[in-house]
Amino acid sequence: MANLILILGDQLSPEISALQNADPNEDRIVMAEVADEAGYTNHHKKKLVLLFSAMRHFAGQLEQDGWQVHYHAFDPGSKHKSLEDVVAAQLKEHSLESVITTECGEWRLHDQISQWHTRLGVQVEIRPDTRFIASKQEFADWAEGRKQLRMEFFYREMRRKTGLLMTADGDPEGGEWNFDADNRKKWTGKPAAPATFRVEPDKITQAVIKLVDEHFEDHFGTTEDFHFAVTREDAEAALEHFIDYALPCFGDYQDAMSDTEDWLFHSILSPYINCGLLDPLSVCEAAAQAWYSGRAPINAVEGFIRQIIGWREFVRGIYWMLMPDYAEENRLGNSRALPWFYWTGETKMRCMHRAIDATRRNAYAHHIQRLMVTGNFALLAGIKPEEICDWYLAVYADAYDWVELPNVLGMVMHADGGYLGSKPYAASGKYIQRMSDHCANCHYKVSNSTEDDACPFNALYWHFIDRHRDDFEGNPRMGMMYRNWDKQDPDRREALLKRAEWLLDNVENL
Repeated sequence: MANLILILGDQLSPEISALQNADPNEDRIVMAEVADEAGYTNHHKKKLVLLFSAMRHFAGQLEQDGWQVHYHAFDPGSKHKSLEDVVAAQLKEHSLESVITTECGEWRLHDQISQWHTRLGVQVEIRPDTRFIASKQEFADWAEGRKQLRMEFFYREMRRKTGLLMTADGDPEGGEWNFDADNRKKWTGKPAAPATFRVEPDKITQAVIKLVDEHFEDHFGTTEDFHFAVTREDAEAALEHFIDYALPCFGDYQDAMSDTEDWLFHSILSPYINCGLLDPLSVCEAAAQAWYSGRAPINAVEGFIRQIIGWREFVRGIYWMLMPDYAEENRLGNSRALPWFYWTGETKMRCMHRAIDATRRNAYAHHIQRLMVTGNFALLAGIKPEEICDWYLAVYADAYDWVELPNVLGMVMHADGGYLGSKPYAASGKYIQRMSDHCANCHYKVSNSTEDDACPFNALYWHFIDRHRDDFEGNPRMGMMYRNWDKQDPDRREALLKRAEWLLDNVENL
């Protein structure tokens, strides 16, 4: 029986489950660039270039390996606007009897594909995505009966399952599960940040850049200076570059922000892991080997591995366990629209400008910029969760719904009532000053709180604390904040709230 094997743009791995036991002589692989997937949100131009080019390179490799591949390149005039349109046409043209695919990473598309057996009149087999360490069911079994889920405990299970950084006796290497306390240094310019890994666009990528510039000119970002890897070979070279040049300092400075450096010591591997060019477990094994061979310290290696087998797996499990209702959560009752400067970067807040400008140029910002700058502001200002979630999904090259939604709705916005995180990640400007050099170049003064030139994060932080007293006063991790707030002079509290109200009324002009 001949099958149609559908491979999606984030499944660019020859080991993907949809290809297991397939027959290159009989089965037909289908890949497609379609308007519905490219345009359902304002995807960053570099994200589109990365995925279209990586897909085209992967399809070419499959053909070289002997597979029959139908590749539907983007065409604005095509009558096939959706994946279903392309699949239906191929089923009819080649008299294929069933569809095989690997489970996708988005509830919206999963819901559509789950109905194809009825809509297309063929058998549809959706296979598990074996690139993840924990299956959906395995995570659900772990979560069952727990009132709150904590990544740290799940992470330890993943360490035991994989054996990563574990001794023969079943203990964590270095005597600790988590070295995060060692990973909070401010970067002062030394050691020097390494040059980023770069791949010059080949003819395929150049053609995709031209296509995106022509047909997606209104999308966020730019295609200029595109240098992402688009093949497995180059992605593996990017991994080697990270381990050789950045991993040794990654742990110390993973939370640091710089006014002059976009990348610092971060791996920038998440776009490749999330689209399938790199295998997450293999990446972790390479990092672990760097510690065993003395090429990187334990705090750097453990912190990096935790991001992948801990946090990445954890948010994916939450997404599939709680969707689709999870996307509607708004426990803090936020109602403010997303400020327009999230799309332009035109704000006098230096940290926000730098994070958004880097995002516009690179389709990338590291986790602290996302959580404690752009995310923190959205939390303090009471932005609607769906609007800030849509923004994160659009602007980052590594963003897919399964990873973006829990991170933003749960961790950034605390909109799920604390199911994902035990406390909101709210902070004043002092945190940003401690972890960056942005404040020295800012229009606002981080040392001021109520004056006209005061850092907006300061008053907004206390306004957030005050207006959500009923939500957080009983939280054991928030008690100190409320004691500090109550100890302040009543006139100062009034001035802080007045300043915050002015900021919220004039948010577009900050």
